Amino acid sequence: MGSKKPSANAKRVKEFKSQLGGLDDLFSREEKRADDISKRKEQAQREKSCTSKNRYTSYDEAQQAIAACAAHGTKGLKAYKCPHCNGWHLTSHPWD
Repeated sequence: MGSKKPSANAKRVKEFKSQLGGLDDLFSREEKRADDISKRKEQAQREKSCTSKNRYTSYDEAQQAIAACAAHGTKGLKAYKCPHCNGWHLTSHPWD
């Protein structure tokens, strides 16, 4: 078992990376790629659930919009509090 000192660990990591033969940045590139994918996924989710929808400042305002939609024939809408903007949006998704 090797030393637990940070300097000894850094030395082992440096030695390991030197043995990779040019692949030493492979792990950092993969980590960056995974972070980029995660950010794009989060942005797409935000676009779908928040920025592409009308925002209402209160639950009552959202309920008024639901009533107006119902008067025009759109049924089954519900209001939900948005975790991104803290406003209210409408959805036809059943939340059961």
